[in-house]
Amino acid sequence: MKILIIGSKGFIGSHALHFFSTRHETWGCDVFTDYNEENFFLIDTLSPSYHSLFQKTDFDVCINCAGAASVPDSLKHPERDYELNTHLVFKLLNSIRQFSPSCKFINISSAAVYGNPKALPIVETQSPAPVSPYGMHKLYAEQLCDEFARHFKVHACSLRVFSAYGPGLRKQIFWDLFLKARKSNRVELFGTGEETRDYIYVSDIVSTLNTLVHHAPCDGESYNVASGKSYTLKEIASHFYTCLGWDGTLTFSGQKRAGDPDFWEADISKLKGLGFVPQVTIEEGIKKYAEWVSSVPLD
Repeated sequence: MKILIIGSKGFIGSHALHFFSTRHETWGCDVFTDYNEENFFLIDTLSPSYHSLFQKTDFDVCINCAGAASVPDSLKHPERDYELNTHLVFKLLNSIRQFSPSCKFINISSAAVYGNPKALPIVETQSPAPVSPYGMHKLYAEQLCDEFARHFKVHACSLRVFSAYGPGLRKQIFWDLFLKARKSNRVELFGTGEETRDYIYVSDIVSTLNTLVHHAPCDGESYNVASGKSYTLKEIASHFYTCLGWDGTLTFSGQKRAGDPDFWEADISKLKGLGFVPQVTIEEGIKKYAEWVSSVPLD
């Protein structure tokens, strides 16, 4: 099997590349490289085109791990977010349609498409209601996958990833907690601390990708990718600081950050129906992340 990983230098992409490279013929693709890599495609950031990738190699699977992943940045730079999260997906799908119609396309989307859900746990049939440009653009990309599956018979599906974390992630809640703890013995976060998230460790995300590669029908459908359990921000922040050995004071401002939902918990029955079972508990995952982040050299 020949697999192409778009965004192979990113957080999820790098883990996916490592996993699939030990099992299949796998190529990476990104906007930068160290120029010593085999099976790698460098994309021009000024005029990105994906036609040549699918003209040169007959891929069986293309996994799109590229794109922007910041709600605040999508509010500041909506055009950039649209280009990276929506237009990029159209380009990939259109290239597959023209040059590699049998290639399966797996797109990494986000739980941000749900916004503030009307009921928990969240099932895929709930109507999307994004509360940020980032969520909207991810939803547009999902709709493109459905469009190309329906009208052009491109095999495509999307993963609605909830709160991803793991070694290599230098942003979002755990990284933010780490940086703040290095600077002060008092840390304040947005919100009340009672907001909930459903966290999934990166190796479980890669396991999901492997499950979909082998078992998903790819008829334009979407899947929740999560642990199926929710935790409050106060719980996970406190546990992370315990693992770090930090004994400062943690408080919450009570102020809500624009674009952030209040409560998330996923129903992962659809994914389990394909054979997926989460392997890493939140306690194990936070411990592993704390061990990794403690070894990261900072300038």
